Amino acid sequence: MSSSHRIGVAQGTALYVGAVLGGGVLALPALTAREAGPASLVAWALMVAFCVPIAGAFAALGMRYPDGGGVATFAAKAFGPRTSAPVGWLFYFAVPVGTASAAIVGGSYVADALGGGYLMSLAVAAVLLFGAYISNWLGLKLSGGLQLLLVGMLAALMVVAIAVAAPDAQSEHFTPFAPHGWLAVGHAATLLFFAFSGWEAVSHLSGEFSDPRRQLPVVTGLTIVTVAVLYLGVATTSMAVLGSDPDRSSVPLTLLLERGIGDSARAVTAVAAALLTFATVNAYIAGGSRLGAALGRDGDLPRVLGKGHRAGEIPKRSLVVLASLTAVLLTCAAVLDIRLDPIMTAASACFVAVYVAGLSAAVRLLRGSTFGRLGAVVSLVAVLTVFCFFGWYLLLPVSLVIGALVFQRCTSGRGKGADTSGTPVAEDSRESSSASVAG
Repeated sequence: MSSSHRIGVAQGTALYVGAVLGGGVLALPALTAREAGPASLVAWALMVAFCVPIAGAFAALGMRYPDGGGVATFAAKAFGPRTSAPVGWLFYFAVPVGTASAAIVGGSYVADALGGGYLMSLAVAAVLLFGAYISNWLGLKLSGGLQLLLVGMLAALMVVAIAVAAPDAQSEHFTPFAPHGWLAVGHAATLLFFAFSGWEAVSHLSGEFSDPRRQLPVVTGLTIVTVAVLYLGVATTSMAVLGSDPDRSSVPLTLLLERGIGDSARAVTAVAAALLTFATVNAYIAGGSRLGAALGRDGDLPRVLGKGHRAGEIPKRSLVVLASLTAVLLTCAAVLDIRLDPIMTAASACFVAVYVAGLSAAVRLLRGSTFGRLGAVVSLVAVLTVFCFFGWYLLLPVSLVIGALVFQRCTSGRGKGADTSGTPVAEDSRESSSASVAG
């Protein structure tokens, strides 16, 4: 890649902010307020503080291994190539859960603007996801410029919402401060992992910087500051203006904007939420489908999924699997009335498991970097602490890891290492080839 196509500080910061600042902010202020009341702001502050060491660890890994393989590659380098399969499964099978969560959030804003309820939110989510799968099936992807524009529009809306609603803040909305006890803060933090995930997704971009060792620390610092200001600003303003009543704060960004622009706020935020949601799920589906094809090619998923793994090809079989799992999830949510909270928590559990893999690799790989390894150790301890609050949701990532290991054992010796065209794939190349799309 020529230097003219390398990522600079400005573009890198925009991409990192776009990955970390996802659609979760549209719903999470309401969900965490319902979980822990005003004390949920403590969870927001703790998660922002958590970003510092975890981002430092991933930045150090990117500086040391700028080939851009992502978390699965870091795990493979630290613990051997076979560890990329469990990490790959965690990411691949979290895509339907994570994209469904994001789509339901966007759908709730559209449903609110149209006067509909949860079933309409699910219907809108299905339409958004269907469009994203069709886009990937046809090989169409939203350009990076458009995706950054959509994220920038959301950030601008958040700033405007904070500015116009702040004068309506009421101190009584902060009392009682912890109506559900302090343990609820930990449960709120599990939900917030959905909002603060993204560092693992952008880890593969480290190889695209023209000077990773100089640029990555700057980009990481700017991203942390930007995300912290926007997230804490919206969460605090939402609590101060709307309180923790779930009936009044289910779509907090809309309700905050109404203070300044009236009823048109619903239409504005509905369109913005739909576009942002589409951009987010489109990107995750594109990456997840290619990861599935790579895992199939390398024998870490059924080899039938390996078709379409080459650059420029469309991994249609992998797309069918992801689309089918997503359809089943949305159908179950509609029939069984499964709300957003458990779906988002399930996705967060898988994301946390990916973080555990990446940070464990960082502890082993960053022995020569005092700051990077310290950040990895602190982050790993924090992640494992939050892990305790997921309860039975941990069965999902544990089951995926066990499934990957069982699949490896059952398929070992059956031509593992051959791609779908029958060409052998060297074992020592799998850690880079299969994980390079995991980001």
